[in-house]
Amino acid sequence: MAMQRLPLYAKEDRSLGKIQRGDSVDIPFLILVLMLLGIGLIMLYSASFAQSEYDTSYAISTRYLQKQAVCAGIGLVAMVILSRIPAQAWLRFAWPLYGISIALLLSVLVMGESVNGARRWINIAGLQFQPSEIAKFTMIVLFARLTKGFGASAKEFRYGVLGFGSALLGILVPLALEKHLSAIMLMGMVAVVMMFVAGTHPKWLLAGAGAAAVFVVIYITFMGYAGDRVTAWLHPEQDPGDTGYQILQSLYAIGSGGVFGLGLGKSRQKYLYLPFQYNDYIFAVICEELGLVGALLIVALFAALILRGYWIALRAPDRFSTVLAAGLVTLIAVQTILNLCVVTNLLPSTGIALPFFSYGGTALAVNLGEMGVVLGISRYRNQAKKQEDFP
Repeated sequence: MAMQRLPLYAKEDRSLGKIQRGDSVDIPFLILVLMLLGIGLIMLYSASFAQSEYDTSYAISTRYLQKQAVCAGIGLVAMVILSRIPAQAWLRFAWPLYGISIALLLSVLVMGESVNGARRWINIAGLQFQPSEIAKFTMIVLFARLTKGFGASAKEFRYGVLGFGSALLGILVPLALEKHLSAIMLMGMVAVVMMFVAGTHPKWLLAGAGAAAVFVVIYITFMGYAGDRVTAWLHPEQDPGDTGYQILQSLYAIGSGGVFGLGLGKSRQKYLYLPFQYNDYIFAVICEELGLVGALLIVALFAALILRGYWIALRAPDRFSTVLAAGLVTLIAVQTILNLCVVTNLLPSTGIALPFFSYGGTALAVNLGEMGVVLGISRYRNQAKKQEDFP
């Protein structure tokens, strides 16, 4: 008898000696992703059309929307494909993907292109992208693999600190050479959460946090531009025409929105007053146009997505899938929190974008692909958890 071909999302449970098929993806999580993407594209057009007209001598108002929409389409295709790949495939290819991401990060130092004064992009066959976005994903996959491999030994310094720390440094060192502080901070925070989930003793995590704080102070001391950001954050009014300008314009936009906002498309600050109004500071335009009520609704959508993502992680059938889903959801959570804190001046400017909203093709496509991985894990949410033996 010919063997029946199995779909990509089918998996083998050797303990039961039979094949178990995954269910459909988690619909609430999928709806939340699509809602954030749809609203994000609308707000991106609203925030960017004035800048687009200015950049094209008033010939076109959809320059940034068109590029973002193409990347959104690529991301949606990636999300569908990745939602059908079983988690065990990521377990198998964790190390090769990690090596590829490091090679891409190092290639930036040699052949990287400079955009807005930062050399963080590479161009391959006309396709420009940020390797750091891919590195975030591969780091999470590798940490999930290490978590499964270490098991209960993650409580020991040798595994829970040196093991995870060595893997993390492989990514952070190239980023430090690129002077990509925002990515270093973001990946460090995600790594701490994943190490905690893996079982690393809290005392080592606290010690690591202290060391990271020292590193940031030293980094800021020697990198003048970073020090200027901290000064502008603490006292933006002291230099309203230069270092404090962006922060003040962001706060003006937020305050102008009031409770119900000026109305969709009616922002004033986006008319070339607020720099990067369609990128890192798009939430300020959201507050101005949709007001406190609209801004809180968007925050609520992010909160619902994150909570549902953690729910999927908790119901995953094995340790690797749980940690992988939790890491990907944590990445979205940390990015969102940091961006909102920067826009409202609770933190210094970091250059971290708002997922699904900020302009950036690589980030959007990768974020959607990562959500596809979570959706793939959600297919097995109704299956019993495997009993795993740890060393």
